[in-house]
Amino acid sequence: MATSTTIPRDESDYDSSSSSFTTVPDSTRSWLSNFSFSSRRRSSCSHAKPHKANHAAWEAISRLRRDINGGHLGLHHFRLLRRLGGGDIGNVYLCQIRNPLVVVGSNLYAMKVVDREALSVRNKLQRAEMEKQILGMLDHPFLPTLYADFDASHYSCLLMEFCPGGDLYASRLRQPRQRFPIQSAKFYAAETLLALEYLHMMGIVYRDLKPENVLVREDGHIMLSDFDLSLKCDVVPKLLRSKSTFRTTTRNPSSSSSPHACATPMSKSKREGRVTTIIRENVNAVQREPELVAEPINARSKSFVGTHEYLAPEVISGQGHGSAVDWWTFGVFLYEMLYGRTPFKGENNGKTLINILKQPLAFPRIAASSSKEFEEMVRVQDLITKLLVKNPKKRIGSCLGSVEIKRHEFFKGVNWALIRSVKPPEIPAHHDHMNNRVLLPKLSKKQRDQPYQITHHFDYF
Repeated sequence: MATSTTIPRDESDYDSSSSSFTTVPDSTRSWLSNFSFSSRRRSSCSHAKPHKANHAAWEAISRLRRDINGGHLGLHHFRLLRRLGGGDIGNVYLCQIRNPLVVVGSNLYAMKVVDREALSVRNKLQRAEMEKQILGMLDHPFLPTLYADFDASHYSCLLMEFCPGGDLYASRLRQPRQRFPIQSAKFYAAETLLALEYLHMMGIVYRDLKPENVLVREDGHIMLSDFDLSLKCDVVPKLLRSKSTFRTTTRNPSSSSSPHACATPMSKSKREGRVTTIIRENVNAVQREPELVAEPINARSKSFVGTHEYLAPEVISGQGHGSAVDWWTFGVFLYEMLYGRTPFKGENNGKTLINILKQPLAFPRIAASSSKEFEEMVRVQDLITKLLVKNPKKRIGSCLGSVEIKRHEFFKGVNWALIRSVKPPEIPAHHDHMNNRVLLPKLSKKQRDQPYQITHHFDYF
């Protein structure tokens, strides 16, 4: 598959806990030259992942562990092939298992390399540790599988899945008029919504949703990436019951409460940073199945983190934010996929922030090819409007989470339980899983046997 060039945004990721202009300590020495090829710490993530039980890449790692004395993986077991990309706290490299006798074929992996010394100087080491902790918790088809993590000198390495389809930002730029058809946008939005739902259930506020962080696997389904800006909270289950009245009268119960109003918990917790897991039973004339709702409604943070065009108003104001920021970014994400730009982008970063706080939401005029497409556009605009409410308490999803959003008319007809059986809009082309001839660079035997040397100008963003 040919590698496409992604046009970067003007905005970068920001974290109020550190400066973006810290001098990186001298790292001119080879990062592999001054230590033995053994990890200082045993690698983790040795437990089986249920949804990856028959996955070739996972089986290869499991077999490698069995063949290693002690089962501890290290950097010397992998060959780094090329740099895939980078972020605020590290770089990601394409790699494969070094010993070809271990497995048949050549499974590819993505290895995120983090310089702990440099991050410590920039006061961002905690972000790297949080990402590693979160990755070790995840077990979901639309989230990364952490195969192993280990240390090499002052570097930390995270071994994860490789997604040959790139990200949705690059994919959008390849579309006609640089925007997705509405059915494609619905597919990617539905899978992203399920990933956010799982994260919230685990007590994780993502805070960094954008097309660049939504990767496309070899089968065309998505995978969320980059969790260094995420907020983790404790999970405290609580049983909530909505106040519903069963009436035999034929009158329209117009006096009933708003469908987005929060139910009152049976007991309250004063501890901050906890997740309320809600079990809501609907007692209506039309019988519904009980619904499990897990939304970190008590999570609070005042950190200024994220990408400018995706920042929620409550993040900019600095008054504190919670899980509702993920539903704001979900609205911006959906808007960008459909219209090819974000809704509040200004001439510069400052104008963008002002627009987010003060500018009303507006939609570009796009001609619909059919009445069905026009109806779909009306539905999605209604959903985006409810997601991009500037008051987080009135924003859809802020109380009952993904349950409210999944009920919206735009997602009517989506079979959430079988969404992985749906054919994706695009399948990454020219991907040969057995040999990956297109992706792998041509190396001599001497080069293949040599350890990979990262250049002294290690990129920091």
